Amino acid sequence: MQRRYTISARGKANAVPILSFLARHFPNVPISEVDSVFGFVGRSTLYGGRVFTGPELTPDDVSQLYFANVGVRLPLTNHYVERSEYERERPMLDMFHRDGNAVIVTNDDLARWIRSDFPRFRVEASVIKNLKSHDRIAEAQSIYDTVVLPMELNDDDNFLGGVPNKERVTLFANAGCALTCPSKTCYVSVSKINKTGAGDFVCSQSLKDREMLGMIDFDLDRLTELGFHRFKLLRARPGNKTGH
Repeated sequence: MQRRYTISARGKANAVPILSFLARHFPNVPISEVDSVFGFVGRSTLYGGRVFTGPELTPDDVSQLYFANVGVRLPLTNHYVERSEYERERPMLDMFHRDGNAVIVTNDDLARWIRSDFPRFRVEASVIKNLKSHDRIAEAQSIYDTVVLPMELNDDDNFLGGVPNKERVTLFANAGCALTCPSKTCYVSVSKINKTGAGDFVCSQSLKDREMLGMIDFDLDRLTELGFHRFKLLRARPGNKTGH
């Protein structure tokens, strides 16, 4: 089975066409193996994971991706979602509701609403859900089409060997600061900032000592042999890091 990648558009300048961005930063990944690109497409209170500072995928980028048969993934990973808020975001969901596109979700209610009202999206459980047991993975797979597992599990062959429905699981192809983070406090603080436009960014780096390894590439041949074919690729910031 061919590997399929979802790739982060984080840090892409609007003036840089998305296909040029992919060729420059991910030159070893054939476009035929790119399932989707994820990034902000406009302001939304449903975003989580990182603070919204502006769109990362322009309408021209989206058109280029569609022409190349690559989907768009919307990172709707905010922890906190009210039904009324979801209703306000329907125009954005309508705009991207097509076969091949996906949404990344943390809140189970939001996942169920989108699955019911926008069935052409693939609904993926965010890594923020921190699925670290086989039972929790199976439970999430009853709600989501695919799930993303925490990157630290990539080194646990015994655990990965028992993961159910591996064809519906996405693993990280590389890893940044989240690999060694003990508490991931940033996720909740970013959800609050994107929700209200206010609040303080909180990072556990100042609270607990941990080893900062920079960007780590995982052995994809080994992970493929274990039965996994879906991978998530991050772009390194200057200094070979993601996050903070």
